Amino acid sequence: MSARILGGAQTDFARRYPTSTEGLAELLRESTLAGLENAELDAHEVDVGHVGNLAGELFAGQAHLGGVLASAVPQLAGLPLSRHEAACASGSVALLAALAEIEAGHHDVAVVSGVEVMRGVPANEAAANLGSAAWVGREAADAEFVWPALFADLAEYYQQRHGLDHAHLGRIAELNHASARHNPQAQSRDWEFGAGAFDEDDRVNPVVAGPLRKTDCGRITDGAATVVLASEEAARAWARARGRDLEDVPRVSGWGLRTDRIVLEEKLAAPDPDGYVFPQLRRAVRDALDRAGVATVEDLDLVELHDCFTITEYAALEHLGLAAPGEAWKVIEAGTIDPDGPLPVNPSGGLIGAGHPVGASGVRMVHDVARQVAGRAGEMQVDGARRGLTVNIGGSCTTAAAFVVGKDEA
Repeated sequence: MSARILGGAQTDFARRYPTSTEGLAELLRESTLAGLENAELDAHEVDVGHVGNLAGELFAGQAHLGGVLASAVPQLAGLPLSRHEAACASGSVALLAALAEIEAGHHDVAVVSGVEVMRGVPANEAAANLGSAAWVGREAADAEFVWPALFADLAEYYQQRHGLDHAHLGRIAELNHASARHNPQAQSRDWEFGAGAFDEDDRVNPVVAGPLRKTDCGRITDGAATVVLASEEAARAWARARGRDLEDVPRVSGWGLRTDRIVLEEKLAAPDPDGYVFPQLRRAVRDALDRAGVATVEDLDLVELHDCFTITEYAALEHLGLAAPGEAWKVIEAGTIDPDGPLPVNPSGGLIGAGHPVGASGVRMVHDVARQVAGRAGEMQVDGARRGLTVNIGGSCTTAAAFVVGKDEA
């Protein structure tokens, strides 16, 4: 499955939008039109559209987001427009739907927009809405905040199985917030952190749940992101009309999608012969690399990696194949994932630094890697980037999606 990325955009993840249909429509309009402008296309040149969204019904009381997109961008009315949901991987499954249609020859140009409005409701209501991506009434049923409780369970699992030093989690948070300062659309770009902010300091970095502290947790975000995909034939015509080299247009060359049982406890209790906590995540990553013809993750130039909590990134690092199970701390200490390291992770700031509008995150990751390999990432640019990976996780690693995006090899 392959398609070219002609362009894309994201909204300012630090902005608040109305938690309503109007907010969803405003975000979709802003992101989609900006994405089309970046791709140098008019809306009438689009054949199909897909929207990624987790909880429009719960936060805004609004379903049927394909129709909302048509109202937000009337030039798209009459096209096949649909909405896709897979928790925090909703944007990725929307992208996969568009890729499948392009690969099958049904359409040549697709617009994919992920969107979420979440900041206009009380914290406990937002937590309950997001908790719908777990097994409702069974998982963390007594917890005030479902996802901090479940990912604290994961952190405690690592503590018991391998040992876990919070200093490594703190380093992940510190790196991602530092990178976000170079991202003009990141939610935390202007935040200030004092001494002890990433440490086990109960005064400035209090415990949220289990081993997880304040800066270990991603924040509620409003936002949208868009990418414009094209078939090889359509991209060739697009490049020729603009005097561009097709080889310089980023391409989605590999993908992986795996789905596991929804209950975290069931996943943690299932033995894996290779020792991975989430074998389906490892398989999704390996599927994407294999389809792209990439031998190992070390052959990439960067990764945009899911980090709704620091423990999520910590666990995901070993599932990339960077370290043996239980040994992610080694690549953190070695500086492997630093901005100037051998494999920079989350130069955008990731979900913790850039923000996590749930339905948009998978699309935003692909947009950012496409900008990196095209050399258009501004202050976030990784020198010499030609190929990168996105890893987007839904729920407690229930849905695992991965994409390889890069330039054609010389």
